[in-house]
Amino acid sequence: MLTAAGPASYSVSGTVAGPGLYFARARTGGVRVIALVAEVSTDITAIERAARAVVGAQGLVLSGASRSATEPLSDVRTRWFGHQILSGMAILVAFTAVFIVASTFAFGVAQRRRELGLLRTVGATPRQLRVLMHGEALVVGVAGAVAGVALGTACAPAFGQALVDLGFQPRGFAVQIQLWPLVACFAAGPTVAQFGVWAASRRAAKVSPLEALREAVVDERPMTAGRWAFGALFTLVGAALGVIVAGESDSVVQYAFYAAGSLIVGLSLLAPAVIPPLVRAASWPVRSGAIGLLVRQGALTAVRRTASTAAPVLVTVGFAVLVTGMVETNAGANGLRRAAAVQADWVLAPQGTPGLTDAAVSAVGGSSTLPTTVYAGDGRPFSAAGVAGEIEADVIAGDPQGLRGSRTMAVAEWAARERGWRIGTVAPVTFEDGRSSRLTVVALLRNSPADVLLTRQAVRDHDPSALAGPVYLATPAAVPADTGAVVEKVTDRMAGIEEHEDELVWVFVLILVGLSVGYSAIAIANTLLMATADRTADLRVLRMSGATTGQVLRTVALESTLVVAIGALLGIVVAVTALVGITAGLTNMIGMTVGMILPWPVIGAVIGICLLLAVAASLIPARAALRPADPARPFTPRRRRDSCRSV
Repeated sequence: MLTAAGPASYSVSGTVAGPGLYFARARTGGVRVIALVAEVSTDITAIERAARAVVGAQGLVLSGASRSATEPLSDVRTRWFGHQILSGMAILVAFTAVFIVASTFAFGVAQRRRELGLLRTVGATPRQLRVLMHGEALVVGVAGAVAGVALGTACAPAFGQALVDLGFQPRGFAVQIQLWPLVACFAAGPTVAQFGVWAASRRAAKVSPLEALREAVVDERPMTAGRWAFGALFTLVGAALGVIVAGESDSVVQYAFYAAGSLIVGLSLLAPAVIPPLVRAASWPVRSGAIGLLVRQGALTAVRRTASTAAPVLVTVGFAVLVTGMVETNAGANGLRRAAAVQADWVLAPQGTPGLTDAAVSAVGGSSTLPTTVYAGDGRPFSAAGVAGEIEADVIAGDPQGLRGSRTMAVAEWAARERGWRIGTVAPVTFEDGRSSRLTVVALLRNSPADVLLTRQAVRDHDPSALAGPVYLATPAAVPADTGAVVEKVTDRMAGIEEHEDELVWVFVLILVGLSVGYSAIAIANTLLMATADRTADLRVLRMSGATTGQVLRTVALESTLVVAIGALLGIVVAVTALVGITAGLTNMIGMTVGMILPWPVIGAVIGICLLLAVAASLIPARAALRPADPARPFTPRRRRDSCRSV
């Protein structure tokens, strides 16, 4: 058997009807947890009282949710990853939902100006129009919430299992359907709809009765004073947050998302002012033709329609570029940091084992940390490591040289802040074997390899089965084959570690990007279907004016392409602005120049999906509008002889 000390021989003394291997207590160092398994009908409270009476002050009795304090740190880290992905999905959905609902309602109000004008003509008050818009939003929100809760409840178990299979939740994780999350999610639907319709309802209340007499949909005043003010405010806030990101070292990602969100809102509000020059610049290749003229002038005339249809593309491309670029840039920064931290060409690494034995470390004459776990007075687990020699960490206070014997410890800054520990604090700490000691804090550290640092002997006294971490070497060394270790190049080792981490991170990224693209795809298709269906009369006029069906469809397709191009350009501008701050923040964090890395294949795929959806969502209703009512009768423009003669 391979033990923490090295290879050892054991005699089989018997067999048992249980999993794994069983050794004498003296070989394992003590019992950490005793599990009490009860029948379903047993009174858990009575068992808990009886256990406390037996244990007394020598241990903790945990029941219910407090049992999570005994789970392995690897499961805690895995669960943290799962929490991050669920939190990221929730934040992205909330922002995207409010943003797109607001954009869709604003576009709907612009389309219904004549209808709202008629209501004003027959006596409707501005307040009644606001109530009308909020009532419609409530109906739509409730209907969507019912469908969403039903689908989410049905899909939750499968999604939970997918998180386990992908490594974002530990084995044994299972989804439990509870009432309060369903109620909260149901309430989120109408709430999001009410937030989204607020600005649109105010605009609807300002529609005058004269709007009922309008025939042409022309944006006479697409930029109101409020739109200018809020657009400038959000843009300035986003720019300011980008500057803060550049000087940050701890919350780079958090502030980057805030900056991107503010810039997205700001550019969306300012879009009617930004779009005209972009349209003139983007339409220069086809400006000489009739189709190019129609596309350009249509976008310039109906600026609000163009802005509303470009908004979902802006959100999708902006977040896709930000998330993927942030991951690639951060990966490059981690590579630089690892390369700078490791001043060796070779490493002694575990081969098929969770760590290195003392025999393997001794064979190469090196030293490494000895990881273990310690528990605070309330049972809170902390990662710990036994060290020997110089400590590779930034000293904030105290003296790491005072780390001697088995009664001292050096603590990471965040752990000391959370527990209220200072230099000289004597705190009770429980080790893996269940024994407790009062340790004195001798140093506070930043960038520590573990939450708590101890001497190697202190770890070995309480955790005989602890295994050492990798040992870095200047030259290759021979290692016996039975020690479960191998000497390999540092570059190969780092590449393997980064590959595994990159797989998890990219799964996380693809889930977020896929969620954003999927949600925005609905908005893109919905908005363009509304826009194209509202232009049925315009398309028929073009057809009757002599344009062929193909020319009309090409006009519609080019309009959709122009909208996607504008939205993608604005989204890239937003993301790159935030990424500039991220690269500056990472440069300050690691002390080395970090370059921005953009995964163009992924970005191109996202833009391509948006373009495909936009073109399809506009061509399908346009083709249906141009189809004659009688299939046997071709659609031809009617000509009157007297009109032709007068012309």
